[in-house]
Amino acid sequence: MNSDVRPLGSSQPTTERPFKILVVDDSALQRRILRAMLTKRGYEVLEAECGTTALRLCEETPPDIILSDWMMPGMDGLSFCRAYRRLATERYGYFILLTSRSEKGAVAEGLNCGADDFLNKPVNIEELESRLLAGERILRMQEQLHEQNGQLGRALKELQHLYEAQEQELTEARQLQQSLVPERFRDFGLGQIALMLRPSGHVGGDLVGFVPSGPDEVLMYAIDVSGHGISSALMTARLAAYLSPGHLGSNVAFEKTPSGYQTRAPHHAVAYLNERLMKEICTDHYATMVLAILNLKTGRLQLCQAGHPHPIVLRAEGNVEYLGEGGMPVGLIGLAEYESIETILRPGDRLWILSDGISESADQSGIMLGEKATGTMLCELSAQSPKTALDALMWHLAARKGSEDFEDDISAILWQMSGSDASQNPIEEEPIPAVGQ
Repeated sequence: MNSDVRPLGSSQPTTERPFKILVVDDSALQRRILRAMLTKRGYEVLEAECGTTALRLCEETPPDIILSDWMMPGMDGLSFCRAYRRLATERYGYFILLTSRSEKGAVAEGLNCGADDFLNKPVNIEELESRLLAGERILRMQEQLHEQNGQLGRALKELQHLYEAQEQELTEARQLQQSLVPERFRDFGLGQIALMLRPSGHVGGDLVGFVPSGPDEVLMYAIDVSGHGISSALMTARLAAYLSPGHLGSNVAFEKTPSGYQTRAPHHAVAYLNERLMKEICTDHYATMVLAILNLKTGRLQLCQAGHPHPIVLRAEGNVEYLGEGGMPVGLIGLAEYESIETILRPGDRLWILSDGISESADQSGIMLGEKATGTMLCELSAQSPKTALDALMWHLAARKGSEDFEDDISAILWQMSGSDASQNPIEEEPIPAVGQ
């Protein structure tokens, strides 16, 4: 729409379409005079002899501007203005009252009824043109605002569709990522393993898993990719392929020997994975991890810690041990060196491998749990079996935080050696209450 201001006295309309003006006056002569002046200047003019007729016209053919006499029999100008403002119309109508009254109280009364402007009678053509131009400017701005609101509404609707599509894709991505850990619990007879994978968003950068690497051996791994969200999840998926139990030939933790596939020493496997990442993946992401190999018969545990939180061993007699010296994350520096450590797990001992989302989880005051308090919390879960201990751990964390929403991904591996006095005389498990109880 052309926004140029029309010069006084111009007979051309200011827009691509003529403004529609409704003249309301009980005087036929006054209506004819106003019609002649307005038609000459390019306006489309409608007439009504009273407020009732004018109101019906406004419902049928909404005008842009209304010129209404104040004093009319039946429904006067003020009553008509009130009724007009109550109509449900898409566009705003500019209302000018024509009156011979000039006292301040009358002007205030008219404004309170919904009038936009006043014009004294008898009507001066130049003053009328000025008032109409003012009304046109307001109507143009209103139409522009209406159009902009429409564009904004359409944009918001499109964004909503995109958001819903993205939400659906992320939900499917979450399901796919969770499928990377298809088995969350297994009883090996000589021990039990339980896994937990809980991203802070739809998808995350944590991964846990295990691979039975022989009749009496199991390999366990826990990975935490830096960052959050989709890019971290994609790298996690790539790392899952490097440690896939489906094909040992592509699993970096195994090497082919004349007698078949055998596990590498954990530090050799981690170093090999580090070099593969440095050569094959161009990204700013890196990952911390723990790779552990456990002999089920002897209880010999070999593990390599690569920047991941210290694995925790809870001895059957109640002692807490933190394993490892830290180590360098994988995918950060080429030719990094790693080392393996060893310990023996005896009947009744528990091995916990936790992501930093647990020790760094904050309470309602923002205080992190910390490594020592994490060990204390794990000791409190000794009465829980591996099947329920992970759920109990999440309950304690959520109760401490006051919410089940966490800023970081949370993952955990729990291994318990069988054959303890506790397993022979099992303790009745404590029920896990709902958060908030």
